[in-house]
Amino acid sequence: MDNESSLRYPIALTFIKGIGPISAKNLIAFFGSAEPIFNESAHALEKIPNIGTSLANAIVSQREAALERADTEMDYLQKQHIRAIVYTDPDYPFRLKECDDAPIVIYYDGTISLNDGHFVSFVGTRTPTDYGKSWCYAMIEDLAVKLKNLVIISGLAYGIDITAHKAALKNHIPTIGVVAHGLDRIYPATHTPIGNKMAQHGGIISEYPIGTKPDKPNFVQRNRIIAGMSDAIVIVESAARGGALLTADAGNLYNRDVFALPGRVGDLHSEGCNMLIKQNKALLIETSDDLIKIMNWEATQPTAAQPTLFSSLSQDEQTILMTLRKFDSIQINLLTIQLKWPVEKLFALLLEMEFKGLIRSLPGNVYQAIH
Repeated sequence: MDNESSLRYPIALTFIKGIGPISAKNLIAFFGSAEPIFNESAHALEKIPNIGTSLANAIVSQREAALERADTEMDYLQKQHIRAIVYTDPDYPFRLKECDDAPIVIYYDGTISLNDGHFVSFVGTRTPTDYGKSWCYAMIEDLAVKLKNLVIISGLAYGIDITAHKAALKNHIPTIGVVAHGLDRIYPATHTPIGNKMAQHGGIISEYPIGTKPDKPNFVQRNRIIAGMSDAIVIVESAARGGALLTADAGNLYNRDVFALPGRVGDLHSEGCNMLIKQNKALLIETSDDLIKIMNWEATQPTAAQPTLFSSLSQDEQTILMTLRKFDSIQINLLTIQLKWPVEKLFALLLEMEFKGLIRSLPGNVYQAIH
C-alpha cells in the first residue's frame, strides 16, 4: 500500500459517525488495513463481530463523503507541513498506543520525536494563584537541570497549562501542546505566538481534523491524550471539579504515575489536589526530587551555573523594563499609552522578555517586572 492510501483510508474512517477509536481498531484488525472497509458490502460488514446491521449500513452510506473529506484534509496537511500519524506507524507515540481508546490518527505539527525522552505533563486550574504559577515555573526549571531528554506536555489553555509551556520554552525544554480543535487554529487566539514557538521547539498535537471548533466535549476527550502520552502527570492547583481531575482519572486508568501539589485546608484552588492525595489517586509532590525518585529516573549531577543566554537587552527592552518598574503592575493597554507603541510590537517584545525571565504576566494581560 502506498503512503497516500495508508493515510487516506484511516483518516476517512475517523469521519464516519458511529465509528470510535475502539471499533475502528477492531475493523482494521479484522481486515488487516483500513482500505477494505471502504470496499466491502454492508452484508459483509455486518458479519464482523460488534458491527451489526445498523453500523454496517452507516459505514456504506457515509464512506464516499468520508473519503472526500479525507482528501481535503490531506491536501491541507501537505500545504501546511502537518503530519498525520496512524496508530500502526512506528512514529505514533508508544505510550498512547497502550491506551484502548487512543485515536487511530493524530495530527502533529512539530519537530521532536514523540517517543524519546521523559514525558511529564503539568495540568491544573485556569485561574492559578501566584504560588501555583511560581511553583510550576520552579519545578520545571529544576527538572530541566536534573533530567536529560525532558519533554513537558500540557493543553495550551489558560492558567497552569500556558505557565508550563512558557517555563519549558524559557528553559529550552521541548514542550508539546495537546489541543481540542483542528490544527488550522490555536485556541485561545492569544496563545498563537506561544503555539508557533512550540511547533518549532516541540509540537502541537490534535486528534481533530481541520475546521473542528474548540467545543467543550473536545477538551474532555483531549485530556485522555495528555494522560496517555505521559510518563508522569503533575496536578498543580485544581478545584473540586475540573479538567485536571479528569486528566488524573485518565492517568490512573492508564496506570500512569499521578502527582499532586498539596495546598492549605479550605483553599478552593487546592481542593482537588488535596482530594486526590487523600483518596490515594495521586502522590504528594513538593520538589523535583520527589518525582525523579518515584519514577526511578537518573538525575544528572549539578554543574556550575550556566551563563545567561541573553547577556544584554535591546534598547526597546530596556525602555519596557524601566517603565514597568515605575508601577507595581500595569495592563498592556495602559502600557501602550505610556510608551506610545503599537500593541503588536509591544506584545511580541513582552513575550520575549517573559521567556528571558525579566517580567511576568498576570491575569487580564497585566505585566510586572521581576526585580
